[in-house]
Amino acid sequence: MADERVVPLVAVIGVSGSGKSTVGTALARALDVPYAEGDDFHPARNVAKMRAGVPLTDEDRRPWLHAIADWLGGHARTGGVVACSALRRGYRDLLVAAAPSLFLVHLHGSAELIAARMAQRQGHFMPPALLRSQLDTLEPLQHDEQGAVVPVDGTPEDTTALAIAAVRAHLLPDAARRPPIGL
Repeated sequence: MADERVVPLVAVIGVSGSGKSTVGTALARALDVPYAEGDDFHPARNVAKMRAGVPLTDEDRRPWLHAIADWLGGHARTGGVVACSALRRGYRDLLVAAAPSLFLVHLHGSAELIAARMAQRQGHFMPPALLRSQLDTLEPLQHDEQGAVVPVDGTPEDTTALAIAAVRAHLLPDAARRPPIGL
């Protein structure tokens, strides 16, 4: 008999400073699957642009998104969690095309909360000045996307618990599922 275990394949998405890396790492640990940091897939020129306070264009994002899509496609059978912004529907569609079982966990919080978190962050290449461009780019999850919106206004542990609950609910058989959080 084939292994019927459903493996989680998750992208933790949202604007910079929403907690993608923190939640993604903890989520991967809780689900016992590999974790990938989306920032590590950026070409050096993208990091240099962001460090200089220049927003990325769709052309800049294309190789980054394809690299993440390749990682997801390579983990479709074994599972995994990747943290990446995936702010536009088109970006998410590209990722889902490579990994149709992908579940999206959109970390969402107020602009004020995210800005305060970014201001306290040390050593990250993404300056707080780019938050506005990310918020302007953000296209919320749509009802036909496989995912959940998870609020980030609690502690990182609270947010992680909500993300884990959303993923585990998604992995249940169809008859046992509840509507996703936030949609």
